[in-house]
Amino acid sequence: MPLVSNPDFAAFSLPEEHRELRSAVRRLADDKIAPRAAEIDASGEFPRDIYDLLVASGYHAIHIPQMYGGQGGDALAACLVIEEIARVCASSSIIPAVNKLGTMPLMVAGSETMLERYLPSVASGAAMFSYCLSERESGSDAAAMKTRATRDGDGWILTGQKSWITNAGNSDYYTVLAVTDPNAGAKGISAFVVHHDDEGLMIGSPERKLGVHGSPTCEIIFDRLLLPGDRLVGEPGCGFRTAMTTLDHTRITIGAQALGIAQGALDAAIAYSREREQFGRPISDFQGIQFMLADMGMKLEAARALVYAAAAKSERGDDDLPFFGAAAKCYASDVAMEITTDAVQVFGGYGYTRDYPVERFMRDAKITQIYEGTNQIQRIVMARELLRG
Repeated sequence: MPLVSNPDFAAFSLPEEHRELRSAVRRLADDKIAPRAAEIDASGEFPRDIYDLLVASGYHAIHIPQMYGGQGGDALAACLVIEEIARVCASSSIIPAVNKLGTMPLMVAGSETMLERYLPSVASGAAMFSYCLSERESGSDAAAMKTRATRDGDGWILTGQKSWITNAGNSDYYTVLAVTDPNAGAKGISAFVVHHDDEGLMIGSPERKLGVHGSPTCEIIFDRLLLPGDRLVGEPGCGFRTAMTTLDHTRITIGAQALGIAQGALDAAIAYSREREQFGRPISDFQGIQFMLADMGMKLEAARALVYAAAAKSERGDDDLPFFGAAAKCYASDVAMEITTDAVQVFGGYGYTRDYPVERFMRDAKITQIYEGTNQIQRIVMARELLRG
C-alpha cells in the first residue's frame, strides 16, 4: 500500500479516539462504499443504501450532540468522516456534510425548543436537512437575495426560489434564508425551517452536473408557503449573520471533502505508476513521474494540516475562524483540483476513460472550488480578516 495511504502517515498525530474513528470509517468506505462508487456516479441517483449504511454506523450526522441523540463528534471528527468517505466516493461524502450544513444555523441561533424538535430526527437518520441560501441572481452576492417572507398574523408567507440546493427532494427539512425587511439590507434577512410537505413547496428537475452525480441538486420554489411563527430561526434580521457564521464552520468540511478526493486520486496514481511499464520499466522509475507524485503528496499534506487546524479552531470558536475556515476550504480545494488533474496525467490515455476512477475524482473535485462560496469569495474573506486589524 502506498505510504501516503497509511492512516498513521501524516504531518502530525491525531488523538487516539480520532485515529480509531478514521480507521473505522476507512474500513467501511473501502468495504462497502468503494464498490458502489462508479455505479452511483453512472446512475446519478441518490444512494439510499449508502445513506442507510451511514445511519447504521452513526456517520451520517456525527456532529449532532449526544443530548439530542447524536454521536457528539467534534469538528475534527466530522472532517475525518467526510474525508474518508470522499476518498472513495465524493457523492456519498456529501451526506454528512449537508446534514451539518443544514442543521448548523439551528445550532448557531435556534432556540432550545427548536433544537429538541429537529435534531433528534436527524441524529436517528429519520430525516435529512438541507441549506437554502443561493438564488439564480445572487450566488456570491448572497445578501442580494429576492426570496421574501412577509408577516401574516403570527406566521410568515414565503415566496421565491433557491438554486443549486443539495439533496433537494430527499431532505425532510430545509433551512431557508429570506428577506423580511427589504429596507434593512443584510440586516433584513431571516432564517426559517421549511418542511418537505409544506404546501407551496415545489422541487425542480435535477441539475445536469459535471460531477458528484449521486448527490441530487435542484431548484426549490416557494409559492406563498405559509410558515408558522415557530419556524423562525433566532430573531428576525439575524439570518444573514447566522448564515455567514454557519459557513465559517462548514466550509472546513468542504476542505475535508477535497482532501479525501485528492487522497483517492493520489493513491490511484501511485499504485498505477508502480504497475504501468513503459520502455521496459515501471513509470514510477522515471523522475518526471516521481516529481509529480512528490508535489502531489507535499501539497496534500499541507492542505490536510490546514484543514485539521481550522477544525480545531471551529471547535474552540476562535476569533480567527473566518480566516482559517476560508483558507482551509480554498487551499484544499485548489490542491484537490491540481492533484486530480495530475493523477489523470499519470494515467495517460487510460486516465481519460471511465475504466479508472481518476476521471471521476477530477470531475468531483471541481465543485469543491465552487460551493459554500467560490474560492474567489474565500480570498475576499481572508483579505478582509487580514486587513481588519
